[in-house]
Amino acid sequence: MIFKQVFDTKSSTYTYIIASGKGREAVIIDPVIENVESYIKLLNELNLKLVKVIDTHIHADHVTGASKLKQETNCSTIMGEHTPADAVEIKVKDDEIIKIDQIKIKAMYTPGHTSDSYSFLMDNHLFSGDTLLINGTGRTDFQNGSSKDAYNSIFNKLLKLPEDTILYPGHDYNGKVSSTIGNEKKFNPRLQVKDVDEYVELMSNLNLAKPELIDINVSRNIKLGAN
Repeated sequence: MIFKQVFDTKSSTYTYIIASGKGREAVIIDPVIENVESYIKLLNELNLKLVKVIDTHIHADHVTGASKLKQETNCSTIMGEHTPADAVEIKVKDDEIIKIDQIKIKAMYTPGHTSDSYSFLMDNHLFSGDTLLINGTGRTDFQNGSSKDAYNSIFNKLLKLPEDTILYPGHDYNGKVSSTIGNEKKFNPRLQVKDVDEYVELMSNLNLAKPELIDINVSRNIKLGAN
């Protein structure tokens, strides 16, 4: 299997390029529009054909490269069925399997950060979008976010995975590239709560600044990054 993790310095976004070594078919998770040409260059260098691109949710802090990648490569676009983006070609359900060559990726509906947030599980690799971060969790104060839903998604779904499951988040702001479910259970400060009410209180007192271009980014991402 071919696995590349690409970091966008402007938005601190992680993009993942995954391919089966056999059929040379690839999938990209959470592409950033400014980096599309570098993704394509990397695909060409590795002799890969992009067949699918997945967005974990409608992003607020960057514009997705999904539409541009489709124009350049004729790949299929994928999001969870709860997305408001009508432009998405394939809308997957909770527990649905996405196949690329011999690779199988399971969609997991994990709302809370946004109402359309999905995580994606490939063997023991969890791509959690903004739902679960390394030593953190995604904010829940916009885009139909819900701290109660986030608690349920994290504690009753993601943290039920085996502890050696490798966590690959949608963002990191401290230079970390991965973690494990076991490490997050033990050391993630936002997960050291006794119940859902304590988590809701914690999240409601974060006082985070609104992303600068949220309105522009969200409206473009509903069209998969198209102008």
